This record gives sequence, structure tokens and C-alpha cells, in this order.
Amino acid sequence: MAENRKPSEDTTVEDVAKDHAQTELSQCPALAGLSPEECEKIGRKAILKLDLIVMPAMVIMYILNYLDRQNIASARLANIERDLNLSDVEYQTCVSLLFVGYILMQVPSNMFAGKFAYPAVYICLAMGVWGVISACTAAAQNFSGLVAARFFLGFVEAVFFPGALFYLSLFYNRRQFAFRTAILYSGSQIGNAIGTLLAIGILELDGQKGLEGWRWLFLIEGVLTVFFALVFAIYLPNGLGKLKGFSEAEREYLLWNYGKDIGQQDNKDELTAWKGLVMAVQDPKTWLLMGLLWATYVAAAVNNWFPSVVATLGFSRNVTYALTAPPFLLCVVTMLINGFHSDRTKERFWHITGPLCVTVIANIIAVSSLNTAARYLAMMLMPGSFYAASIVTLSWITGSLSQPTAKRASAIALINAICNTPNIWTSYVYFGPPRYLPAFIMNLVASVLAIAFAVATYFYLRRQNEKLDRGEDIGKNGPTEAQKAAGFRYML
Repeated sequence: MAENRKPSEDTTVEDVAKDHAQTELSQCPALAGLSPEECEKIGRKAILKLDLIVMPAMVIMYILNYLDRQNIASARLANIERDLNLSDVEYQTCVSLLFVGYILMQVPSNMFAGKFAYPAVYICLAMGVWGVISACTAAAQNFSGLVAARFFLGFVEAVFFPGALFYLSLFYNRRQFAFRTAILYSGSQIGNAIGTLLAIGILELDGQKGLEGWRWLFLIEGVLTVFFALVFAIYLPNGLGKLKGFSEAEREYLLWNYGKDIGQQDNKDELTAWKGLVMAVQDPKTWLLMGLLWATYVAAAVNNWFPSVVATLGFSRNVTYALTAPPFLLCVVTMLINGFHSDRTKERFWHITGPLCVTVIANIIAVSSLNTAARYLAMMLMPGSFYAASIVTLSWITGSLSQPTAKRASAIALINAICNTPNIWTSYVYFGPPRYLPAFIMNLVASVLAIAFAVATYFYLRRQNEKLDRGEDIGKNGPTEAQKAAGFRYML
């Protein structure tokens, strides 16, 4: 372990971190005799191999997670309300009730995942179960059947997103996380884009074998989910120490690369899951970052109604589906660029507030104009802006609440659970087409509030870094002793 020294004019925080990293690297038998260039070459190869194993699977999981959750929006345009004799309020209840189970299960699920030795198997098992539930939704005959399927779907899908963030945090350090979060999140946006296009094809099966088109939608997408769950459970790794197909030097590099930034290796036995949750609740950073993400998700709840909002432009059903895709394809590009640049520059605040300013502009346009071109421009800007901010916020969360492991798992789940509560009540605000005025005013206010929380978080973390620079004790809510010894500072 490097000496725990206070930075001075001649010794910077980066020097302390570098010394610590070099000390740890010298303890890796397979790397100790290699030159820096050789280590870097091994490192690039190891990270690429890890990306190719982990990231495609996580993206496909998220695509299917989002399709199974959001296909009810496409089903609405395919007359599910008429076929099941649903009122507007009953349909809104089916949309929002999913998030009750989704919210209730996230914290206990991640508390379990934080202590379980096989997190990949756990996530894949949940994926298979929600695929079965989604497929069974095709058999719903009335409001009661649909609402029961939606509730249990949310109950099981709660495992995935906070679990996926925690899972990625087992492999990637803070300086790699925003870009990987953007790649992960691209799954939901690709799901949004291809979901509506897929719906066009599947709904053409309307009437085949006596099934309405929307029933085929639930059935086919559910079966796909079960198939991929079985495939991914076979090969996804469960931690850096359990990688297969990597050389000893590659495994050692990945462990060193992870520890040099976080300041210590993960230790799931360091404290209990309950203690980790208590630590997360007591940390002011949890609540500041929660406020930021919650306000962003209020504005992002328009996604639950996106096909209906696009339908107000007055085009046919298939054209509406087609027009729904481009905003989410643009969203994927903006998220990847924003996440990559945030990691490259090691900066978070401006990569959050910049996109949120675009969200403000988009909602101003939506509030003030009924012009078709102007409203579609607003729709193009919305997903890319608030999701570009979201993925960097999520990386800010995992990096600022990184240790101990049980605390990180609980904090991720707690924040994500609370921040998904807008999905329950915002669906009742989307009334009064074509303007949806109350909804877009709400989104505008929420965007401004998110910027305010980002500013508050920035100044709080900057003050914490200043105290660490002076060698002051910032209490139990600060970094661990191992992190301090490594020169840990919060990213701003």
C-alpha cells in the first residue's frame, strides 16, 4: 500500500494515486517484469475482450427489458383498449402499476445481488421469468388479467437495471463507467426505436390463428427474452476474479486497473447488506444525486407516452410508428458521445447540465407551439438530451458512492427505485392532446430542477475534495481509508 500522504505544492493528488497504482502493479507476478508499453498492450486487449463479452449481452438484455415493459404503448395503437374494453383510466393504471412492483423490489434485489456470488446468473434467471410473464400477457382477456400481468412483470423486471449497473461496477472503474453506462442505456433507446418498427411487422399478424396483433406482440417478444436469458446465463462472468478465456496477465491487469482508481478491490464480506443500506441512507450524496436523477426522470417519463405524443402530429399508424424511431436513434448517438467524452475528460457536471439545458429548450418548444415541424423537432431533442444527462448521472452515482461494495449496491437500487416513482403518477398528467400542456409544463419545471440539483451536488463534492486536500476527516460518509491512501477524489 502506498504511503498515505497529504498533497503539497510538489506532490499532487495524481502523484499519490500514481504511486499507489505502481505499488499495486509491482505485486502482480505476471506483470511485474514487463515494460509499461507491454502492460498497456495487455491492458487494451484485456479490456476489449471484457467489453466484447459483457457489453453486447447487457445491451440485448436491456433492449428486451424495455420491449417487454413498453410494448403496451404499441399495443394501445393496436386497439388493446377496444379488445379488452378498457377505459382511459384503466389503461393508465396498467401503464403505471408496473412501476409499483418495479420500485418495491429494486432495493431488496440489489441488496441480495451485492452479497450473491453469481450476479450474472441471478440477472439471467430474472430475465427468463419476466419473459415468461410477458408472453403470458398475450392471454389477458380483461382489465384484471392485464393489470395482474403488468404488476408481476414490474416485480421481476426490478432486478435488471439496478442489478445491471451494479454488475458493470464489478468490472469497470470510474473512468470507464460513463461510456459503458451509455452503451448499456443505448439498449433501452434501441428498444424504443426497433420496438415500434418491430410492432409494424408483428401487428401484420393480426387475426392469424385467431389472435389480435397486440397478442402476437407480447407473445413473440416474451419468447425472445426467454431464449436470450438461457444463452447469456451460460457464458457471462460473475466477477473479475472469475473470468474465463483470459490469460493470467490479462486477469491481473483488469484487477489492478479496477483497484487503482476505486482505491481498493471489492469485498462482498466487508459488511452486511443491511449495514450497506444504512450507510447509503445516511450519506448526503445519495440524496443529492437522487434529487438530480429523480427530476431528470420526471422529464423523461414522456417516453411512456411517446407513440401517443407522436400520434398527435396527425399521421397514420404506421407512419407514426416510423416517426417514433429517429428520436431514439439520435438518442443513442448523443448518449455514446456524451458518455465517452465525460470519461475521457474525467468530468461530470457539464456533461449533465449541458444536455439538460437542451431538454429545457425542447419543452419550451412543446409548450409554446402546435406547428408540426416545431413539435417534431422538440420530440427529436427530448430523448437524446435527458438520457445523455442520465447516463452521466448514473456514473456519478456509482463513482461517488463506490465503497464499500454493499453500500454501492444499496445506493444504486435505492436511488433508482425512488427515481422511478414518476413513472407511476406522471401517466395521469398526459391528457389533453394534442398539446398535452400540463405534461410538458411539468417536464419543463423538472428539467430546471434537475439543473439545480446538479449545481448543488457539484459544490458539495468540490467542498469534500477541498477537505480531503487539506487532510481533514470528512467522516463516515467519505471515502474509505484504502481510498484515501490511493489519493481518491470525487469526480466533478
